[in-house]
Amino acid sequence: MGWTRGPVLGRGSSAAVSTATSTSGEVFAVKSMEFAQADSLRKEQHFLSTLKSPYVVNYKGCDITKEDGKMMYNLLMQYMPFGSIIDVVNGRNGGGLKSSEIVRYTREIVRGLEYLHSSGVVHCDIKGRNVLIDEIGAKIGDFGCAKLADEVVPVSGTPMFMAPEVARGEEQGFPADIWALGCTVIEMATGGSPWINVNDPVSVLYRIAFSGEIPEIPDGFSDQGKDFVSKQRIKQLADKSEIPKWRCEKEETNWITIRINEDGDGKANSVAVTGVVGNERRWVAP
Repeated sequence: MGWTRGPVLGRGSSAAVSTATSTSGEVFAVKSMEFAQADSLRKEQHFLSTLKSPYVVNYKGCDITKEDGKMMYNLLMQYMPFGSIIDVVNGRNGGGLKSSEIVRYTREIVRGLEYLHSSGVVHCDIKGRNVLIDEIGAKIGDFGCAKLADEVVPVSGTPMFMAPEVARGEEQGFPADIWALGCTVIEMATGGSPWINVNDPVSVLYRIAFSGEIPEIPDGFSDQGKDFVSKQRIKQLADKSEIPKWRCEKEETNWITIRINEDGDGKANSVAVTGVVGNERRWVAP
């Protein structure tokens, strides 16, 4: 597919994301790295090319170009015009999202994770920066850290969003994505890091790994939400030695429930994460 590169949308440590327009006029996003350093981008291409869900950024293709004398590896993806959840938060001039937005995006992230986990894929880097927004809603993107559930590879991801067992270097399975989802909900609610007053990655890894603490719950959480987190259900999930099977249940419009099935019999036997917006615009979240 022929295409022309447009303005840069953002840059990471080694990759840049730009808009692009095909010869037929379709607008999409291109993530590019120098070919010799593009192992992570090739891995991302491998995962995206096998995934198809309304809650995962769509794969458009890949190619190699020569630009300014350099060979570039390009991953072509769906263009998400509103950027990431963090871009949306930053556009509000500080503070978090509305409770209704948080529940909506959480529901969509959960459905994306349900799809990934049912496909045997662990994302390994769920956070607001890696959840992208368009007119329809939220989609999971950036699979540079993803792995198959049975792969034995070094842990990866963003320290602030790592589960305790990941911070200890023990394992990184499905429960780690659920822990990171809980951190992402706090990030959406506050507009800041899930671990406040911590900037050093080494110190936060040690704190997550060995303190037994969970991120501080914002004042805007309902009493039910505070009670939910005080029971450390997300921590209990992340501490399980067996990877749970779980599914997302749609109940009333304002509810989302994740149930885990530890017995493998297809029956949900315990509640892992619940979110709700009530009449008073309070909410319960992971």
